[in-house]
Amino acid sequence: METYLVDWISLIVRWLHVITGIAWIGASFYFMWLDNSLEDPPQWKKDKGIKGDLWAVHGGGIYEVAKYQGAPEKMPEHLHWFKWEAYSTWLTGMVLLAVIYYLGAESYLIDRRVADLSQGQAIVLGLAFLVGSWVAYTVLCLSPLAKNGWLLAVVLLILGGGLAWGLSQLFSGRGAYIHFGAIIGTIMVGNVFQVIMPGQRKLVAALESGDAPNPQWGARAKLRSTHNTYLTLPLLFIMISNHYPMTYGHSFNWAILLALVVITAVSRQYFVLRHMQINRPAILGAAMAATVVLAVVIAPKPAVIPDSGLARADLATRAHGIIRERCTSCHAANPSDDVFTTPPGGVMLDTVEQMQQWSPRIKARSIDSHDMPFMNKTNMTDEERGIVAQWIEAEGAVD
Repeated sequence: METYLVDWISLIVRWLHVITGIAWIGASFYFMWLDNSLEDPPQWKKDKGIKGDLWAVHGGGIYEVAKYQGAPEKMPEHLHWFKWEAYSTWLTGMVLLAVIYYLGAESYLIDRRVADLSQGQAIVLGLAFLVGSWVAYTVLCLSPLAKNGWLLAVVLLILGGGLAWGLSQLFSGRGAYIHFGAIIGTIMVGNVFQVIMPGQRKLVAALESGDAPNPQWGARAKLRSTHNTYLTLPLLFIMISNHYPMTYGHSFNWAILLALVVITAVSRQYFVLRHMQINRPAILGAAMAATVVLAVVIAPKPAVIPDSGLARADLATRAHGIIRERCTSCHAANPSDDVFTTPPGGVMLDTVEQMQQWSPRIKARSIDSHDMPFMNKTNMTDEERGIVAQWIEAEGAVD
């Protein structure tokens, strides 16, 4: 019953995380488009203090949007703020991190083949990375490096590579990736909470009192907002990365993560430019080409299948026994595993027919890579993997 309740908590919080994340990123994308799409207004609007405007059609209506250089003639009674989307996304994400990766550290975060950590040690390290990364990022953004956006980006990328490597030396591949994503999310929401929103409050207060706003408020908010824009697509990839073990399960998972962060951030640049009526399809072409190159480079090499010396009938019996012993604690109609109460991905291996049906997946996840059994909880040996591989090859189920 406890596992059942945890599953429901995870479902509800994950659902809320996705909903609020869509709202936050959607608002971010919209305002970036809006700011870059504003046109030079007619003189009568300029006389009213309008810096730029645009017209749009949506939902059967025509919209007119205007951006003021300073304050309008009269401050509106209701001024809409966009902040709770960011805060709610981070809060639900932290709950998910705690429920899945901290309460379930032994299953999802700790991989003893990487580092022999206790649950407490893993949690402390994870939180330390979150806090330490935010502090380091803030210091860099307040340093003279902030005056050169490109140089700051290069420094952050180098530090990000070191961070990805460090996480991969302590946690499971999934745990390393999700913590890298949590760090990105913490930086993004920290930018909103500590820099962008305070700057906007000071701006509004100055406009209401008739004072000239401090230009530093806008400059700092613009820098952090720009960072948030380019971090959205890397964060979205990390949110779905646990479905793709060819990335986090690779021996160079940290380098793959860094490469995908660069590829997705560069892809975002295309859309930023497109909003300004600058069409550079070569950017997307380069990102696609880099993705193909990455896929080729990290493609698993065909496994060398040793000859077990078993006759075909004995080979099948032995392979079936190994799958039942090592795989069906999770992949069964009624799993006996302490974490998975339903078969992951709907894959059940109770019968020989089911084993044959799912043999391509078995080969991909247990032979070509060692992603399964999950964290090798059932201690499947290389010899056993070889026997299962030989059976699959003998059956001709996989080319």
